[in-house]
Amino acid sequence: MTALNSFDIEGQNVIVTGGAMGIGLGIARRFVEGGANVLLVDRDENAVRIAADGLKGKGRSAWLAVDIGADDAGAQAVAKCVASFGSVTTLVNNAGIFPQVPMLEISPDVFDRVYRTNLRGLAFMSAAVGKQLVAQKTQGSIINIGSVDSVHPSMIGLAAYDASKGGVLMFTRSFALEMAVHGVRVNAVLPGGVTTEGTSRPLAGSKMTAEQMKEMMDHFTQTKIPMRRMGVPDDISGAVIFLASSAASYMTGASIVVDGGMLLA
Repeated sequence: MTALNSFDIEGQNVIVTGGAMGIGLGIARRFVEGGANVLLVDRDENAVRIAADGLKGKGRSAWLAVDIGADDAGAQAVAKCVASFGSVTTLVNNAGIFPQVPMLEISPDVFDRVYRTNLRGLAFMSAAVGKQLVAQKTQGSIINIGSVDSVHPSMIGLAAYDASKGGVLMFTRSFALEMAVHGVRVNAVLPGGVTTEGTSRPLAGSKMTAEQMKEMMDHFTQTKIPMRRMGVPDDISGAVIFLASSAASYMTGASIVVDGGMLLA
């Protein structure tokens, strides 16, 4: 049996993208409570500042306002984490967008924006952190937040999102192979439906009202999720903390599905 202290994440220096709210903030909160230092990265400067200031625990927090799709976002995040905490040990690639637009109606600009955030931004943030870990000679961890849509579509209108999240899964496996020789583990968490600020309102591009959105989500929960409830950010945090800890020291290129049984249905 693995000793319980192998789940300890105290002293880690963590970058969490998309950390101003929702799953990202939930993950960051558990890291700080466990004694890790966390840099929240988000494009919303006011929201990410407030989120970082509100984190309480044994660890420290800092924030950086940058669009994850910017070419220098990775370099900025690494520099800020090193300046704030002395090094980088862990990256959680959580930032993502999910406009709901049928493929027959989506514009190239929206499609490119989804890919730039969900896949390109994730890949180059990983590369920037990977280079830093190699330079530090640190056996760190990179955790990518994919989706059940990485392996199975959940609804019409998410073709761009689904394609990007499928790419996240294959990027995770390929980059894990590349980084294994450096002692850097690269894994993914694939959430199902999770209630957050973003998912509680109609998706961008959707013509549904808030009432219609609620009716749809209630029906989805009762018919598509065997556990009959939506997830909450803490459901995802537990899997992320596990992958960041030494309890997962022999795992790389793996993906953990956290979906209440959704894929079974």
